[in-house]
Amino acid sequence: MKHRIKEPFTKDKFSGLRAGDSVLLTGTIYAARDAAHKRLVGMIEEGQELPIEIRNQIIYYAGPTPARPGHPIGSAGPTTSYRMDSFTPQLLKLGLSGMIGKGPRNDEVKRTAAECGAVYFAAIGGAAALISQSIKEAEVVAFAELGTESIHRLYVEDMPLIVACDAEGGDIYVRK
Repeated sequence: MKHRIKEPFTKDKFSGLRAGDSVLLTGTIYAARDAAHKRLVGMIEEGQELPIEIRNQIIYYAGPTPARPGHPIGSAGPTTSYRMDSFTPQLLKLGLSGMIGKGPRNDEVKRTAAECGAVYFAAIGGAAALISQSIKEAEVVAFAELGTESIHRLYVEDMPLIVACDAEGGDIYVRK
């Protein structure tokens, strides 16, 4: 089934999605990779205020390259998601509603996502140029010293995704 989803990214918008569904996503999301996730979780553990709101947000596991002249962003392909698995449950418990990446997730992430009503979307690996076309605005909003691993706020229009793990526990990476 095909869906068009626009922000706000509240979990009720994801309740009807099923693993394998196609989605065109429009709205503000955040791009963050390993180093930024490690810092976010460290801040949570230390009781510090986070530099971005997590509740009802989507994090895209990507480290965009610098923009070419006249473009908001360079290449922005998905990073392998399992690299964020040790950090993800804490963010889901704070209200993260979605994640975008590539590849399967571990059982703890899938279980926590289902318990929290969150969804994991797969972006097409190797299609960074195509995905970059859906990114209309990009801005570094936290941890600028991390370079491409800093947190970017992105505004996307019709970003093409597949529901990889739905809020009911469905998973395109597991054969039944």
